[in-house]
Amino acid sequence: MTTRITSLIQAFTINMLRLALLGSLALAAPLLAVGQAAHDHSAPARLVQIVRQATQQFIDVNATAAAGYGPAFGCVSGPDHGAMGIHYVNGALVGDGEIDVWHPEALIYEPVGNKRRLVGVEYIVDAATWLAAHDNTPPALEGQDFQFVASPNRFNLPSFFELHVWAWRDNPNGAFVDWNNRVSCEGQ
Repeated sequence: MTTRITSLIQAFTINMLRLALLGSLALAAPLLAVGQAAHDHSAPARLVQIVRQATQQFIDVNATAAAGYGPAFGCVSGPDHGAMGIHYVNGALVGDGEIDVWHPEALIYEPVGNKRRLVGVEYIVDAATWLAAHDNTPPALEGQDFQFVASPNRFNLPSFFELHVWAWRDNPNGAFVDWNNRVSCEGQ
């Protein structure tokens, strides 16, 4: 009987210690989250920094042609808000079946009268080609997963993966979403 009581006391003590530990973690979690949130907002994501470095030369839209980029699709507006802008696409990069963080398949410009303002990039790769060469694993860059766009789609392309990076224009919805509420096609 004494052994059974001792076992119950030990089990009760262990459960109380677990509960106390869990309670202390619950109290500390908001403090840790505040510290992390403040840190995250002070610097852009690494991928945004890389894209800025890789595309600095394209701030002037006149530099795109020599690098194989040309306008496609006109200015792309969101279905109910925001826009993407005008995509300057490099067909050779789109067709190579690979993703290179330093060479995005499309540069995205916002029209401002007769001028173009670089706002972001889009990485694009044919889904079937990518999956066949990468053991059916979807692409990701610097921890950012690509979105799958099935065929048929509005671009009349086969299924593909894409990732937008708003490196030159802040996006209130995040640096890696498709539509940017701070980009407009109305300035053309």
